Amino acid sequence: MFSLGSWLPALPGLEWGWALLDALLRGLVGACAVSVLCSLLKVYLYIQCLNDPEQQAQKEAMRAQRWVPELLQVLVLMGILAMVGSRVAALVVLEFSLRAISTLLSLGKGARSTQLLLLCQYSLGCGLSCGLSFLLEGAPHSTCNLGLAVGLAGLLATYARRLAHHVCTLYELHSRARYCGICLFLLASGHGVPRLLRKALAVTFAVADLAAVGLINRDFLSTAEAARFWTPLTICYALLVAHMQGENLGPAYGRGGPGQSVPQTVLVRMGGLFILLLTIGRWADVLHVLLSLLGELWCLLGAGAMLAACRRQ
Repeated sequence: MFSLGSWLPALPGLEWGWALLDALLRGLVGACAVSVLCSLLKVYLYIQCLNDPEQQAQKEAMRAQRWVPELLQVLVLMGILAMVGSRVAALVVLEFSLRAISTLLSLGKGARSTQLLLLCQYSLGCGLSCGLSFLLEGAPHSTCNLGLAVGLAGLLATYARRLAHHVCTLYELHSRARYCGICLFLLASGHGVPRLLRKALAVTFAVADLAAVGLINRDFLSTAEAARFWTPLTICYALLVAHMQGENLGPAYGRGGPGQSVPQTVLVRMGGLFILLLTIGRWADVLHVLLSLLGELWCLLGAGAMLAACRRQ
């Protein structure tokens, strides 16, 4: 039931139109969350590069990013998240959660966990989309609630982007002159940004995982049907996580760091999900996996300078 649609007369295609609007709003919330994450990581990594003479090239690359490409990235990501179905979005969230837990347990913290924050961009967008879809399912005023969520997410994204622009432009001057309160706060406490983001993402993905399981299970009419889906999915995810960990701990890890084959890792992950859904999924799911691959690569394209900074830490 749609909030605004319930106040209008029944017209052909009206319900479909409100469903599309809700999907776009959920996608925009997810894209704004990704923008907040990238802006805060940009602040942290810029300060780290500023303190390291060997990372001046990465610092200049992050400073060179302009507002228009960032806005374009948000809009494109919003469209991708809106088109990806809740089933595939839920699978992406579950896959990343398993991989993140395995990575943190086996590789520890530091620059690797900072890079993991960058790699979760698309999964974060899918997680918020899944969570909102699950929590607002059947709500009488879901469209209005999504509108409020978009307003809050847009406000946070705007202020986070302004903070990143301020830091990239004036932090070096203000931190030396002890002039700006924001820059002085970052000078004293900026090292805690990754820890803050990890805690926020842990809560977000915990809710998203519960929502993802609920969204997937609602399509099954019996326990046997659910078992036929979850059994190969669990095996596929276990093998995929084991393969990713083997790649990270192998000789290549020592040569170039975990970020050296990030696009290849994305292709392997989405390729495994693609093959799995060819077997037990629907044709729409296969198309949504291809869109998810595009979304992952699009997020990585905008974070190239930050990934390079993470590799050098």
